Formats: sequence, structure tokens, C-alpha cells
Amino acid sequence: MRKKLLTMPIVAALLAIVLSGCEPLMVLNPKGPNAETLSNTIILSIITMAVILLVVYLLLFFMLKNYRASKMGADYEPPHEAGNHKLEIIWTVIPILIVSFLSVVTIYTTDKVEKKPEGYGNKEALVIYASSSEWKWHFSYPEEGIETVNYAMIPTDRPIEFRLYSFGTIASFWVPQLAGQKYAMADMLTTIHLAADHEGDYWGRNSNFNGEGFADQEFTVTATKQKDFDSWVKDVKASEPALTEKEFDKLLKPSVVGRSSYSSTHLSFSPAPMDHKDMMKADKYTESKKGSKTSDQTEHDMDDMDEMDK
Repeated sequence: MRKKLLTMPIVAALLAIVLSGCEPLMVLNPKGPNAETLSNTIILSIITMAVILLVVYLLLFFMLKNYRASKMGADYEPPHEAGNHKLEIIWTVIPILIVSFLSVVTIYTTDKVEKKPEGYGNKEALVIYASSSEWKWHFSYPEEGIETVNYAMIPTDRPIEFRLYSFGTIASFWVPQLAGQKYAMADMLTTIHLAADHEGDYWGRNSNFNGEGFADQEFTVTATKQKDFDSWVKDVKASEPALTEKEFDKLLKPSVVGRSSYSSTHLSFSPAPMDHKDMMKADKYTESKKGSKTSDQTEHDMDDMDEMDK
């Protein structure tokens, strides 16, 4: 036991030396408000876990030191212990409090990142449709009338609203330094909110395995000043070809491609699906219409029966 305790600091020192050469984890190096919220939640969870482990190890050391086996006679019989109700209540309540605390933090964080980033309430969000196909990402800018493949440009200090869907299997849109991940699914629109506080290139990928080209389904989000973003939009509209339905059908075929830009979007001939909330409203409207038809038909049948009786 003593040898293990003595070797633990040595192992910790070696790990510190090895990990000192590694770059910081992207999720712990946020460049936007929503990513910072998630990063703080991860750090808080790690600290909570570390405190729990510290308490457990201290109790373990205390128990081993004070209640280890001693050299007693063969006829020694330890005293009978009936238990301690206070201790039993304590070690039952503490895990409940820990889980409750982490649950509240998780719910608060999830609700916060599902909205427009704090501090951007008065700014209009830039809407970008991010659609997935095997194994690439299509970024459509409806307001600007342009589209890109495997890269996106966004302005800094402005809220961004990515509307996600898929032309094939389920994919997961993830830019670790700007936001958490969210699934892109067929026939359903999901939304992820983010903002970039700093200029730079941010790595993104599909984090949901979807076949042979999964490892290559990566993209880059470049954050730049608003005036530079506007200049880029003008250059794309002036110098890049329009996206035709034939060209888009080629892009939808399973393949790994590089970056490309177009002076129009596929939304004109292949519209995006409805938002999940709109789908729910449409389903409820359809059900209500069916219900009203059923009731009307029932009343009509009753009237017919009355006529027959007469």
C-alpha cells in the first residue's frame, strides 16, 4: 500500500510532462458565448467529480489507517455493531444532492444554449441552412443567395442561426469552439444557435458515424468582420457559377469532395423541410381537421337515420 502511495506522485508528474505538449481541448477553448457556457459546465462537472473523488480517497485512507486488521488473539471476537442511522441517511442524501445539483446545472445550460446568445438580443441573426449528404456539408445562405460546400463564412459579433437537415442518414453538426453538437435529420429541421466573438478558422465535423466517408466529413467555419463577410458575398455572387439541379444531384451522390462555392442555392428547387415546431403544429391541424370531418359525418349520418324513421 505504501509503495502505491509513493508511486502516485511520480505517475502524476509523468502525465503532466506528457500532456504539457498537447494543445488545449477545443471544447475547453471557446470562442463564442454558447460554447463558453458549455465549457464552463464541463469544467464545473469535472470539479464536482474531483471533489467527490478527493472525499472518497480521504475516507478510504482514514478507514484503512484506523480500521485495519490488528494482531489480536485467535479467540478475539469483535464487538457487534447494529449500524448508524445518521450515517446511513447522510450517505443516501449526499448522492441525491449531487445528482440534483448536476441536473439543475444541465437543464439551465441546455435552455441557455438553445436560445440566441446573450448580448445579441437586438441584432438580427444570420440564417444559414446546413444540410448534410454523404459525406459533405452544404451551406445555403437564403438572404445572400449563395451556397458553399464544406466551408462556411460568418461575421463576428452577430448571432448565427444554423438550420440543420440531412439528405441521407443522420449526421451531427458540431463546431466545438462555437457550439455544441446537434443532429441533422431527413424531413425535419433542427436549429443550433451560436456566435463568434473572435476572428479565425474553426474546425467542424460530423460527429455521428454514417458510413465509409465519415472520417472525411469535415468543414471549416471562418469568422471575419462584417465588412469582410459582405465583400466575400459579393465576390461569390460575381465570380462563382449558379448551382443547377443537375449539379446538385451530383453532389448528393455518396462521395468525398473539396470546397466549392455557388452564386445561387438549392433551396429554390429543393426546399428545406419544416421546423420541428411547425411540423407539430401541422400534425395537430391535420388531426383537428380529421376530427371535425368525423364529427360532421356523424351528424350527417344521424340526420339520415332520422329521415328514415320518419
